[in-house]
Amino acid sequence: MNELLLSQPPLGTSKEGEPVWELAYFYPPQGHWTEKEYLALEHNRFLVEYDQGYLEFVSMPTREHQRIVLFLYRLIWSFLEAHNLEGEVLTAPLPVKLWEGKYREPDVVYLSKARSHQAENYPIGADLVIEVVSGGISDRYRDMVQKREEYAQAGIREYWIVDPEQEQITVLYLPEEQEVYTVHGEFGAGEQAASVLLDGLTVPVTAVFAAANI
Repeated sequence: MNELLLSQPPLGTSKEGEPVWELAYFYPPQGHWTEKEYLALEHNRFLVEYDQGYLEFVSMPTREHQRIVLFLYRLIWSFLEAHNLEGEVLTAPLPVKLWEGKYREPDVVYLSKARSHQAENYPIGADLVIEVVSGGISDRYRDMVQKREEYAQAGIREYWIVDPEQEQITVLYLPEEQEVYTVHGEFGAGEQAASVLLDGLTVPVTAVFAAANI
């Protein structure tokens, strides 16, 4: 256990109507989290990502967000089954280790056969990840800019950014020995978003966003 944890919170810290400050005393200060302590949060009902000792709290998904995630999960799973492709497709919450001290939780994760057989409880890297963009400015920046750089740095070959606000799917691909994604395509209503990594996988953009409003 982190030695910086306080033995017990001071009495009377929180008043009626205030946040329960006492809960903070059960966790380490920012900048002093270990990977073990971060991973122990897996059963909590909030989404957290880990960045060099800091915790980043991610907005809880809406029902519409989750409907899109499940639609994409089922579509990719069906594609793997139909083409007898080994590997697996998973959804958040699932910590994916990008490098030492850096975890993200993509909305959808595809792991090839070789990667899915890793002995670790949590994947080290991934082959394809998808983020469904939430509405907040900070969330949009995280998915469209920050994670685009991080996933490329981690060597994840393909990154899909699904943007309900613009009703657009951007497919990014990382060529061999490259460190920056190239834009394979920006697909809008009436078009089919196509994967490079999973040859033959296409996703009807209109149907993706229609799934949010069932």
